[in-house]
Amino acid sequence: MLQVTAVSKSFFSNKVLDAVTFDVRAGEVHALVGENGAGKSTLINIIGGILQRDSGTIVFDGKEVDFGHPLQAMGAGISVVHQELSLVPNATVAENMFLRREKRTALGLNDWRAMTRAAADVFERVGIDIDPNALVGSLSVGMQQLVEVAKAISIDAKLLILDEPTSSLSEKEIDELFKVINDLRRQGLAIIFVSHKLSELFKIADRVTVLRDGHLVATAETSAIKSEDLIRMMVGRQLGTLYPPHASAIGDVVFSCKELSRFGAVSDVAFDVRRGEILGLAGLVGAGRTEAMRALINADERSSGRFWLEGDEIQIHDPSEALARGIVYLSEDRKGSGLFLSYSVAENIGASTLDHYADRFGVFHFSALRKRSREFIAKMDIRPPDETARVMNLSGGNQQKVLISKALDVNPKLLIFDEPTRGVDVGAKSLIHARLRELAESGVGVVVISSEMPEVIGLSDRILVFRNGGVSAELMNRKGEVSQEAIINNAVYH
Repeated sequence: MLQVTAVSKSFFSNKVLDAVTFDVRAGEVHALVGENGAGKSTLINIIGGILQRDSGTIVFDGKEVDFGHPLQAMGAGISVVHQELSLVPNATVAENMFLRREKRTALGLNDWRAMTRAAADVFERVGIDIDPNALVGSLSVGMQQLVEVAKAISIDAKLLILDEPTSSLSEKEIDELFKVINDLRRQGLAIIFVSHKLSELFKIADRVTVLRDGHLVATAETSAIKSEDLIRMMVGRQLGTLYPPHASAIGDVVFSCKELSRFGAVSDVAFDVRRGEILGLAGLVGAGRTEAMRALINADERSSGRFWLEGDEIQIHDPSEALARGIVYLSEDRKGSGLFLSYSVAENIGASTLDHYADRFGVFHFSALRKRSREFIAKMDIRPPDETARVMNLSGGNQQKVLISKALDVNPKLLIFDEPTRGVDVGAKSLIHARLRELAESGVGVVVISSEMPEVIGLSDRILVFRNGGVSAELMNRKGEVSQEAIINNAVYH
């Protein structure tokens, strides 16, 4: 269905694809893997008509193509679901589903009833419960991701490209999505599946292609390759363990929360965070984990809540007050709520701490910020190692590293990290996990929200399971003895 031959692409002097050859067959799921910055997104953007190649050829459905615009690729039968959401928040789900391809009445007017019915039919096929008339902005990130997938499926495509489609989905939602993918494969659709969750690739993919630093490393049958071999090809080295050892010692309570509620979303949540430990928050999408932490800093107005930091009761009226007290919340939506995309790496790192780089006369010293930023670039292995680079030009994993550096520059007392490795490659995951453990060992309270069950188990010393806006269970995990079954058992109703 698709044959890419010797395709190259450069941005100025940076060659991001170097003579890459790649093909996808009708009726197969072909996984595309590599570290952040390996060239995966550039390749799929060229296939989808977003970028133009410098050299090489692309043959699609038997014809050589040269798409100059995404609508041309879509018209030819190529549908792309990008890692970053591209929905209109103040439009309905149905309006988003049929944007730029609206159904019309006989008079040429938009047929909203037909679009609503068609959207509902797609959701029924996918097996998810979303109201076509709901505003997209009212949905969680996980639900918005499902809308993106359903939107792509609704197009009569011959090639479906899924870039990190499960990054915000629960295990149940992933299973439903995989059922849809298998159904589409049986119908003869060609599917490119990009994911950093290697366990998913072995469940769903027929073949896998590995890119590293813009070069093709290998293409192999998934059944003929092992996970450790795949990782070695991706990173070019032995990675070692993905998760650092659990806490060597648990200290005193650094933060306490009681009676935390937000009308309609969170009910009477209470917990402590101790020095030296990582507290994990688990649960299904929509269970209230993110809602509780946003209510804690009053990003979403809470109805009640009492808080103690280092033994003293404190008030948190808004996120800026939380930040001033050393309580840092990092959103799961790094582009929408975490970073200033058009600004440089240095400007993002210092965005919350500008006063640190001013002298006693109030004069800001950018040279001091650049020097500090270079320290974070080295510590977090941010690529390219350039503090003047615009964040919008970095890969997703490197953007995540900038977000963490921005938080660390605050010298936090409590760090709440929502989906710390969403859309991040396996090498970056290992580094982020190590930095979070170092932070906890230094005495900072660390709270991690993760929809990846292996991550929340492998990283956390103690796990709170959320269900229907409240904490349904507390599981001790200092020896890694908590199972996925124990979490799911407490996350669902019986």
